Amino acid sequence: MADDSRPTAYSGGVLSRKKPTAEPEPAPVVEERPGAKNRPTPKRKDQEAANRRPLVGNAKAVKSDQKARQRVEREEARQGMLRGEEKYLPPRDRGPVKRLLRDMVDTRWNIGEFLLPLMLIVLAAMLLGGRNPQAQLLILPVVYGVMVIGILDAWLLGRRAKKRVTEEFGEAHTRGNAWYVALRSLQMRMSRVPRPQIKRGEPVVVHRR
Repeated sequence: MADDSRPTAYSGGVLSRKKPTAEPEPAPVVEERPGAKNRPTPKRKDQEAANRRPLVGNAKAVKSDQKARQRVEREEARQGMLRGEEKYLPPRDRGPVKRLLRDMVDTRWNIGEFLLPLMLIVLAAMLLGGRNPQAQLLILPVVYGVMVIGILDAWLLGRRAKKRVTEEFGEAHTRGNAWYVALRSLQMRMSRVPRPQIKRGEPVVVHRR
């Protein structure tokens, strides 16, 4: 009779045998392909979060840099316009004709440039004088007289400027020049834009391109 030496276990009247431990399945091998990303595709939520975080910071930095550049460019353009640099001037102030007109105004004393200071002095005198009728009778004729003289002076300067432009550039470049000269002559010298590029009493020279 054969001797059965295999181990057996008896529990509760049931004959059982120990089952062998199952081995883990090997991970699937991913074959790498040329040109492929060869990595798992991230979830859409994670990808959007990753893209959104750096973009916010970059957008703020770019916007800040852009504002800084714009401030520098605006200041550069303003200074260039005050200096009378051609590329920064508005169209109404560009060209050798307008440069000639401005120099004709800036080289002389204009009565119109004293109108604003005179008005301020008269206003202060009237306020301090308590609106005295006798003071008004003395002050108002002087004010109106200076205004009339200033306007007449600007008109005569406009005529001379128009004649000079005709001699230098021809009749085709005289339109609107008298009004341009008159408006500039009525402004205070320190408030003119572009700033005067010629001293008082200097001869006016034509600056051609």
